[in-house]
Amino acid sequence: MKKLCSFFILILLFNNINIMAQNKAKILVLIHSDNGGTYELAKEIAKGIESEGNGVSYIKLVKASQNPKIKDLPIATVEELTEYNGIAFGSPVYFGNISTGMSEFLSKTVQLWTNHALEGIPATVFMSAGSGAGKELALQAFWNSLAVHGMILVSNGIRGTEDLNKAIPQGNSVLGITSMASLKDVERPTKGERYLAELQGKNFAKVTLALKDTHSKKTTAIVQNHRNFNEILKEKNIVLPQVPKPAGNYQPFVRSGNLVFINQVALRDGKIVNPGKLGVDVNEQQVKDATRLTMLNVISVLNEAVGGDLSRVKQCVQLTGIFNTKDDYTKHADLMNAASDLTVEVFGDKGKHARATLGASSIPVNSSVEIQAVFEVE
Repeated sequence: MKKLCSFFILILLFNNINIMAQNKAKILVLIHSDNGGTYELAKEIAKGIESEGNGVSYIKLVKASQNPKIKDLPIATVEELTEYNGIAFGSPVYFGNISTGMSEFLSKTVQLWTNHALEGIPATVFMSAGSGAGKELALQAFWNSLAVHGMILVSNGIRGTEDLNKAIPQGNSVLGITSMASLKDVERPTKGERYLAELQGKNFAKVTLALKDTHSKKTTAIVQNHRNFNEILKEKNIVLPQVPKPAGNYQPFVRSGNLVFINQVALRDGKIVNPGKLGVDVNEQQVKDATRLTMLNVISVLNEAVGGDLSRVKQCVQLTGIFNTKDDYTKHADLMNAASDLTVEVFGDKGKHARATLGASSIPVNSSVEIQAVFEVE
């Protein structure tokens, strides 16, 4: 009997937790941060969102970062934007405008705009400025981009100014909190700027909760022709390796117009996998394994080239496989299939490409394979 009572109590608690969660607004705090200043504001925005139980916050980046403060934050996808009840956008100020990273992300929301997918969803903005010059212009530019989507723009208004230290320049604005990150000998964001950011998050959560479920369900439909490549890779148990560091005076990739050029060998954790000449040091299966690894390196570099968003890949244009073989070897195409099959597995029809294969008497760093790749990207 006691066990049965305990079971029902657990069910009631679980249901109560679900009800409480449903009564909160789901809010995305979407940022691009160079040196961590925007992220510091984002944490205060998130704190404010959750402070009175009106919202649950999720801080995500628009693109991958190598900054140790934020490199482990999740990367947002365009298609997930419609899953939230409200979005707080954060960006550094670039010459009186939003940052390049944020601008590139917003440029991929055209189909959301076409489908009116963000209409009626509340939005607010915050920015990390340098000296403070151009911050109002940048905030207005940010607002304009979101207004095109028909989002409900929630300003910061005049709040919290009575507690600001008037002796220190602050990044306050009625359009949204900013932080003047470049001023020396002053902690940035200041205590006052952090406080204002928390107030902005608190106010935004109230508005978002009040408007929750008021926009038509048809506007929150996820655009299906954008593929979540992180999910695709996870489903297929494909793990991208770390981008190999160049061994000389060159770059992992070069972009010219909409084309990205990449060359890679079978390198993993700084060591060549299955090195040597086919038929002498390694067999065909070992070379195929090395070829698949080399193609994973190519895709990893490509992922960096498109800012962590592989949906920006329009087409794999050309793959060239170079194999370390004896003079009489002729089955290069069979070896290269490991790379071609992986490319189509990841990108589908966009992965189908023109191809060349050839043999060489030797390959740099004694790799059994080298792959040259050309991709077309947005």
